[in-house]
Order: sequence, then structure tokens, then C-alpha cells
Amino acid sequence: MLFDCDGTLVDSQHHIIAAMRQAFAAFALPEPHADDVRRLVGLPLDVSVRKLLEAGAANADAVVAAYREAAFAMRHQPDHQEPLFPGLREVLDTLEADGCLLGIATGKARRGLDATLQMHGLADRFITLQTADIARGKPDPDMVLRAMRETGATPASTLVVGDTTFDIMMARNAGTRSVGVAWGYHDPDELLQAGAHAVIRRFADLPQLVRQIMGGQSCAM
Repeated sequence: MLFDCDGTLVDSQHHIIAAMRQAFAAFALPEPHADDVRRLVGLPLDVSVRKLLEAGAANADAVVAAYREAAFAMRHQPDHQEPLFPGLREVLDTLEADGCLLGIATGKARRGLDATLQMHGLADRFITLQTADIARGKPDPDMVLRAMRETGATPASTLVVGDTTFDIMMARNAGTRSVGVAWGYHDPDELLQAGAHAVIRRFADLPQLVRQIMGGQSCAM
């Protein structure tokens, strides 16, 4: 079971939007619209920045660096919050009891992912962590392929859970199945059109859906 992070496990949109706006402001660039930033969450950071820049990407590398600095500073503020979506902990317990190996495939850098997992006491829940600074970004299948190699999983026994079409396309490109979540950054209809097996509206529905997708089996196959 490979989970996306931002928009799937944690609600980090305010942090992401604020850091992006700070990065643009550092170079007197027009403030990006919140919806435009949300639409790009999940892609590699440099790709997102270049898409947000209205004209030639001469400043792209500097804006990327400024975003990372802003995000790092915000993460260490005492009032920083990236709340988990409801029901996540219980679902992780159930999936593990069913024999699932849990992993993450995210557009975050490893430093940011580690900070998020440590904040919520989840650092020991995932046995493979695939990030955009060690693997090619979504929708390239590299993160899924690396996770399968690390765990000995096969495409038939691997399921990607994410909130964007980038997650669903990554799964499709890796030959695995996928489930979308309705509380993230892309609409459920978009996720289904991109190839998601189904879209859940609450985490509590995931374990039973996994059993159905696996033909009535638990994750242990």
C-alpha cells in the first residue's frame, strides 16, 4: 500500500500555499493563486514552480530554493500545523493487521516528509519512503517501481492511494491499481477518469475496498 502524503495523509495546503507565495514575493513576482498552487501539489517542486511562472523560467531555480527555505522556517514555528485527515491512524492499524506493507510515494523532499511523519508520530509506520529528491517525480512510475523493489512486491499486489491525477497516472504507469481520495486537491471525477479503481470519501472505507480489489483477500497474498 503506497500512500501519497500532501492532500492524502495530511492537510498541508495552507503551508504549501503560504511558502509558495513567500517564495514568489522574494523576487517581486505576482502572487500565485491558491487554486493554481493546489492543482500542482504532487508534482516535483521545480516542475510546479515553472508551471506557476507566467513568463520564462529564468528565476525558477531561485524560487525553488526560496520555497524550500520558507517551508523549512514555517515548519519550525510553534504554531505550525499539518493535521492528519480523520481516521488515518485507525486505518493504518487495520491495514497492518491485514498483512499490508505500508509505504509513501510523495512529491515532498525527504527532509519535509521526515518532519511531517515525526510531527505525527508516524515515522515507524512505513517501511519504504519514496521522495522526489531520490526518485523521478510523478507521474513517472519510478517511485512505485523503487518501492516494489525494496519490498519484494509485485504490480498485482500493489495499490497506490492518492488525491491527484498525478498519483493515479503514476500507478497506471507502474502497472498497479490505485484508489483516489475525495478530500484532496483534484476532484473525484478527475481521479476516476485518470484510471482510479474507486474513490473513497472517508479513510474508514479503505480496508474493505482493499479486500474487494484483492479479490476478497487481505494484503497478505
